[in-house]
Amino acid sequence: MDISGLLLVDKPLDMTSHDVVDILRRKLNIKKIGHAGTLDPQATGLLIMLISKQATKCAQLFSGMDKSYQARLTLGVKTDSADHTGKIIEQNKLPKLSQADIEKCFAGFKGTIMQTPPMISAKKINGKKLYSLARKGIVVERQPVEINIFEIKISAIDLPHIDFQVKCSKGTYIRTLCEDIGQKLGCAGHMNGLRRTSIGSYSVDNAITVDRIKQGEINEIAQAIIAI
Repeated sequence: MDISGLLLVDKPLDMTSHDVVDILRRKLNIKKIGHAGTLDPQATGLLIMLISKQATKCAQLFSGMDKSYQARLTLGVKTDSADHTGKIIEQNKLPKLSQADIEKCFAGFKGTIMQTPPMISAKKINGKKLYSLARKGIVVERQPVEINIFEIKISAIDLPHIDFQVKCSKGTYIRTLCEDIGQKLGCAGHMNGLRRTSIGSYSVDNAITVDRIKQGEINEIAQAIIAI
């Protein structure tokens, strides 16, 4: 069967993006499969899987698209990874924060801002991925880069937790955004949950699950593949 195109997959928790690649390779018996934009094991949501040599050549096109996320920020605690899996390096009592205070702070991050990439990221410096260095306890200097936060909206406040939705440009790190918001609110913070809901015009609502890939017939999976 000649299968080529993109497949929208809803990645579950505790699975790497490359795990999904391996599952698809075994299922479809196709070696040339990649993805357009990594999700951490502790994040869920949309992966664009590129199937066939021709499709993988389009990776940069899709990875460069705007992305949307649902995230949870937990205030009062800073970790060395900027998320809930890291070691606690700072704990603070929350100041008195009204809903208006929080909404004003979030609004200040909308637009074009500068953001320093975290050490826990796939960004490369001198040919080495930052997370590979971080695992060895190595911290290197990173230069801030310009990113765009197109939309940021609070969906729930239950302190110390704040749930929010964000639409942003390529190169935005939500864990860093959470850390920066916590710092601006005067009490530190870290990312305590992340789900990618869209990449460009592609939505996780139209994605198939990994369980469906494992259990479904090849023809069923092939019907879900979108031609490029």
